[in-house]
Amino acid sequence: MRAAPTILHLDMDAFYASVEQASKPSLRGKAVIVGGLGPRGVVATASYEARRFGVHSAMPTAQARRLCPNGAYLIPRFSLYREVSDQVMALLRALSPLVEPLSLDEAFVDLEAGGVAFDSASALATGERLRADIRGVTGLSGSVGLAGSKMLAKVASEEAKPNGLLLIEPGTERELLAPMSVRTLPGVGPATGEHLRRAGITTVGELAEAGEDELVRMVGRAHGVGLYRMALGLDDRPVVAERDAKSVSVEDTFDVDLHDRVRIRGEVQRLADRCVRRLRESGHSGRTIVLKVRRYDFSTLTRSETLRGPTDDPGVVREAAARLLEGVDTTGGVRLLGVGVTGLADYTQEDLFAQAAEAEAAEAAEAVGVAVAVEGAAEPLGEAAPTAGPEASLDPWSAAPGAEPEPAVERRWMAGLDVLHSVYGPGWVQGSGVGRVTVRFEQPGSPPGRVRTFRVDDPELEPSDPLPLVGSPETGATGA
Repeated sequence: MRAAPTILHLDMDAFYASVEQASKPSLRGKAVIVGGLGPRGVVATASYEARRFGVHSAMPTAQARRLCPNGAYLIPRFSLYREVSDQVMALLRALSPLVEPLSLDEAFVDLEAGGVAFDSASALATGERLRADIRGVTGLSGSVGLAGSKMLAKVASEEAKPNGLLLIEPGTERELLAPMSVRTLPGVGPATGEHLRRAGITTVGELAEAGEDELVRMVGRAHGVGLYRMALGLDDRPVVAERDAKSVSVEDTFDVDLHDRVRIRGEVQRLADRCVRRLRESGHSGRTIVLKVRRYDFSTLTRSETLRGPTDDPGVVREAAARLLEGVDTTGGVRLLGVGVTGLADYTQEDLFAQAAEAEAAEAAEAVGVAVAVEGAAEPLGEAAPTAGPEASLDPWSAAPGAEPEPAVERRWMAGLDVLHSVYGPGWVQGSGVGRVTVRFEQPGSPPGRVRTFRVDDPELEPSDPLPLVGSPETGATGA
């Protein structure tokens, strides 16, 4: 514990939903729900307006629609969220070399290590300046907690939500924590909370009064000792600048169970490509390829294969995932597929698999006389078929790698996607169905825009990249 509140915790307010509201002026002040839109979709984030209806993250989207039928339901746009997150993290790193990101929208900062705060007054001023800088750069709001420990700083930011700042003075921790629910403490989930409730312990104050010995008896030594220390407000964990990623993975849940083996293979290849893109964006490579399959009966299977060395080659990952799929029975149907890479490294080993394949191909060609000697060197007469095709397109409507082209396939205009019309300019998909797509033409910094409807195959309408939330060159926008 520190004698001054120089550990800062930042938590952006309803991050995904707030980005969508800043990007789409007509949604400001409205209920916005971001997540999967299909019957098996799950809510990723809900705006504070939607939370008043009882909608929260991890809730099935179908349930959210019953609670908030008039909300705006949008698919996530992770490329934009990562871009905004990078802007926020840059502001934090300008304060201190010790920044510990927890997710795209949350991080701890050691202000003392950065020389920007040594007491309550300087910490408070730094926190307020940070909130103003975040608003200026991104147009979004974040809540800030300041305290002498990581645990208390996180508690403070949660209490400050939304769009607030709370500083916990050292020496006041127990008084502040005492009336709070035990669920406030890190590591106290629903199961532990219910176990404590049955023992008559519902607040942090009651947890402290129970004593260390009683808590050890109830929940075991490791957990009991930790709970007692947290109830007293004690936490000596340092802010750690580097949090190495252990794995990179992507997965999709399908609205209808997949039975077609060819379709399943295509989806696995598409997921492998997405996984490799994310792997490369993080600057890593990996040795172990993991396939996750959740079947029609909710049974989940995982299969893995460890390579000779780290790779970020999409062809190698696709081939490994395909081999793993061959060992999985998908007869009854598949509701979820996932591809991941673990054993991450900061370098990529030469592709030994490709080299081995080339050697085997050369030997086979030589055996059947398909090679001729040219000045003592064996040269193939024709090109060998590539082991893997090019990386899948980033276009969300593109076909799975290896799939047969279908000239009349209808584009899937998902609600929330960015589009560009040759006449009306940038906008976003508000909804689609029965061969029509409805688009609202607006952008960050503009007034709420007009709505127009087009055929789904209108040649003048195309998907586009997101516009920046602040300082758009087209509009000179200054944010929400």
